[in-house]
Amino acid sequence: MGARDMVRHGIGYVPEGRHVFPGLPVEKNLLLGAYARRWNAETRTTLDEVYALFPVLADMRSRLAGALSGGQQQMLAIGRALMSRPRLLLLDEPSMGLSPKLVEDIVAVLQRLRTEGLGILLVEQNAKLTFEVTNRCLVVDNGEAAMTGTSGQLRRDPQVRRIYLGL
Repeated sequence: MGARDMVRHGIGYVPEGRHVFPGLPVEKNLLLGAYARRWNAETRTTLDEVYALFPVLADMRSRLAGALSGGQQQMLAIGRALMSRPRLLLLDEPSMGLSPKLVEDIVAVLQRLRTEGLGILLVEQNAKLTFEVTNRCLVVDNGEAAMTGTSGQLRRDPQVRRIYLGL
């Protein structure tokens, strides 16, 4: 399925490495996330909601995306995906290269989105983040599905610790 069709089916995607458009301002990056939608009052409301989730982006709306820090670019990538009003948000390694404080900020936003009813599919090596953001997990060991269960169950499972830590 092509990217346009994924968006039309309600899937938002945040790629590993963020992939913002560095030569465009923050606001234009965000608006590109709404390319499959008509620009109207609802789209403006969505933009305002993204700025409310990530106030730093509102302050930097005219700054080039390439001038943002890695954490700010991650917020921008998430915000861009949210502009399409997805029902499911796919995130690939959203904590990669971020400071612990920025990871906490991203976790808080993802938890809020989940409680608001947004489905989240997360690929992540940071087990703590994964358990905090998700309801259910699939643990992969050497490319094979090793375990599945609720985040609460797997958080306490010694087998997960063995797989994750390689013990």
